[in-house]
Amino acid sequence: MGVKYCLLRLLPFAALVMLECVDTGLTTISKAAMSKGMSHFVFVVYSNALATVMMFLFSFFFNRTKRPPLTYSLLCKFFLLSLVGITMMQNCVFTGVNYSSPTLASAIGQLFPAFTFLLAVMFRMEKLDLRSSRSQIKILGTLVSISGAMIIIFYEGPPIGVTTLPSHPEPVLTAKNSWVIGGLFFATASLSLSVFTIFQAAILRGYPSEMTIVSFYCLFGTIQCAIVALIAEKNPNAWKLKPDIELVSVIYSAVFGNVVTYSVATWCIHKKGPVFVAMFKPLGIAIAAFLSVIFLGDTLHVGSIIGAIIIVAGFYGVMWAQSKEEEQIEAKEISEQQSTPLLGSRTNV
Repeated sequence: MGVKYCLLRLLPFAALVMLECVDTGLTTISKAAMSKGMSHFVFVVYSNALATVMMFLFSFFFNRTKRPPLTYSLLCKFFLLSLVGITMMQNCVFTGVNYSSPTLASAIGQLFPAFTFLLAVMFRMEKLDLRSSRSQIKILGTLVSISGAMIIIFYEGPPIGVTTLPSHPEPVLTAKNSWVIGGLFFATASLSLSVFTIFQAAILRGYPSEMTIVSFYCLFGTIQCAIVALIAEKNPNAWKLKPDIELVSVIYSAVFGNVVTYSVATWCIHKKGPVFVAMFKPLGIAIAAFLSVIFLGDTLHVGSIIGAIIIVAGFYGVMWAQSKEEEQIEAKEISEQQSTPLLGSRTNV
């Protein structure tokens, strides 16, 4: 019984570590496909379309008897959820990957906890007392994380482990501009992901069916992304999938990037809440750097290392203050539960 309980408690931790590996692998393999000329707009449409088919099949066989009734209001919520979490977020991510690298994607992705905290405060899902030292640490940590992201975007710095200097200044300027553009797209994606997580947590309170939610927002996301791709992608040949890294990246994105990631993340949000899910983002920096250097031949830069350290420091400051507040709330609840029977026994006497 004790071993089973421990395993159940560790399951969300293991699941989110796996998701960070899957997410970083997705940006790495998609970068490889886009380097071959694949359109990122088409990529998003195909991966979500395949994920939609898979999710509705799973939902039909495993969830049709457990699914709560659907309403028009719920479908509208799913539509908005897909607009933020798929159409905006995924297109921004893969556009940013096309301009820069998976390492930058993972580094800027550390803004996700900071944005989530700010939105939670705005929507009163998180209590904030400016007179409390813990609340002050939360605010300071959030500002530190945002400043770290700004360093990564606007200061690339010299490469680590490379001694040869480029001889042509114009390509360097172009690369610098691409780095900044990519960073801004990733920052927008992090904000979209935060809105998506907060919104999804609110929906799960009234409709606790993870598989149904994932199925419908994959469907709506496919329709929305197809409209965007038809407008943005003028070349009809871009819709032809080559049986190489392009096909592999679409299948990987559909299976792991959409079905596995969305299902597991939705389950973890339902069980542990959005803040718990955000805690695991910093793990992606090391994974992304490792995969990018090995598989894509990318070079680490000083700006990325400095910015990532600052972001993680600010983030864990917020998490430390959050954990202390939760401990205080739990201690207060325990003391109230212990004092209630004593009061009741005295009145009976």
